[in-house]
Amino acid sequence: MTVEVGTLLQQWRSRRSISQLDLAYEVGVSPKHLSFVETGKSRPSPTLLHALSERLDIPLRERNSLLLAAGHAPRYSEEPLDSETMTRVRAEVRRLLDAHNPNMGMALDRAWNVVLANDTAMLLLEMLPAELRTGPVNLFRVSLHPDGFARMTRNFDEWAAYLLDLLRRMVRITGDERLAELEREVSSYPTVAGLSGDAASHRSGAAGSLLVPLELAVGDQMLSFFSTLTTFGSPRDVTLEKLTIELFYPADEPTEKWVAMMQG
Repeated sequence: MTVEVGTLLQQWRSRRSISQLDLAYEVGVSPKHLSFVETGKSRPSPTLLHALSERLDIPLRERNSLLLAAGHAPRYSEEPLDSETMTRVRAEVRRLLDAHNPNMGMALDRAWNVVLANDTAMLLLEMLPAELRTGPVNLFRVSLHPDGFARMTRNFDEWAAYLLDLLRRMVRITGDERLAELEREVSSYPTVAGLSGDAASHRSGAAGSLLVPLELAVGDQMLSFFSTLTTFGSPRDVTLEKLTIELFYPADEPTEKWVAMMQG
């Protein structure tokens, strides 16, 4: 079913909690004109849609949907990461991940499916049961599933609270139904359903810890990591806009020694 461009704009405006009047003034059009656009009485130009999308922080894929709904050509490409066009980008991401060995590093798509991983990350992913490695490995799914990393995560309550908050923010920002479905799926896991309401307030380790660590029991080793998330600046491609690189670092001295041993 085709959704009118005005309806889509109303949905995004509601999602961002901004009034029609405020939005009109902020993008420099009359409230009457914006009202006509939302009710279908006026067809918005690509320039107006660009201004509205910028103010509403609409992702590139959804901007294409707005353009198509208004009868305009899409503006942003969506090239698969393994396409010839992406050869240079893919090579640089691979170089970054490989340089991060022996620390874990992986590249994630819009839904946090692993699209590239370095050798250390692959060793960790290979610890998962085969059924969780079938098809694209989704980091939310394998981190929260009772048969996934949940069974190895010693501070599961706080790490899961962090992941769930991140996923919910992604759903809210993107309006992506696939992410919403993923949220519903992981929320049904017994590991997640059993979380206490104040899980996010708990902090493992020393008081005043600045970061939520990922604490994993690997064999007889207790490992603790913190991570960074990196995205591309000023992307003009849908794939690159949501490509995220997650790099893990040792959060304590025993983990640092274990990582150094892995290097050897």
